[in-house]
Amino acid sequence: MLPLPSTIAVDGPAGSGKSTVSFAVAQRIGYLFVDTGAFYRAITLLALEQGVEPHNSAQLVSLAERAELDMTPDLAGDKRQYTLLANGRDRTWDIHSPNVDAYVSVVASNAGVRAAILDDQRALARRGKVIMAGRDIGTVVLPDADLKIYIDASLDKRAERRCQQRIRNGEPADLEAIRRGLAERDRIDSGRDVAPLLRTPDAVYLDTSNLTLDQSIEATYQIIQAWNPPR
Repeated sequence: MLPLPSTIAVDGPAGSGKSTVSFAVAQRIGYLFVDTGAFYRAITLLALEQGVEPHNSAQLVSLAERAELDMTPDLAGDKRQYTLLANGRDRTWDIHSPNVDAYVSVVASNAGVRAAILDDQRALARRGKVIMAGRDIGTVVLPDADLKIYIDASLDKRAERRCQQRIRNGEPADLEAIRRGLAERDRIDSGRDVAPLLRTPDAVYLDTSNLTLDQSIEATYQIIQAWNPPR
């Protein structure tokens, strides 16, 4: 049996299902799933708790440089995808609060913050057996990843999936509003000066528009299984 890639970078637009698929595949092959968005959420949470204005770049970067962030598998047994540690404390659920939701895009677009937490993200990859999902993994965080996968889906399909997810969670779900929000997120992610969302030439492209979740997971698993180590 051929070895599997030690580091797998998964990129894709918002709502493409890259995190859900990556987590499922990571569980299947015994890898750590790393959601890099959680790091930006952690910095946002710390800033709000410490009274740092998210638009104050200097203070925000200073906080990010001092923060100690780590990610491990589920340590609590409560069906989480990972455990996010910020300065030694488990903040996995705290980073998904409405206040964090409101400011995380501001924090994530800060070049200094992204640079400050890059070492934390790469340190996880150096441990090996990692599937890391985000929007700049194959281009910035892990440009030398053993395998890169770009998971995509049409805007309409992504909006439909996000809408169904909110309905299942008992949350308000306006399909057209969700579609507009995703379109705006696409515009911001692809057009920003700092680490824009890009599909690298060496990434395996997977369009899941016409695939079920199980089919998307299986397709990603097969891409990993088909990987050949460099000679």
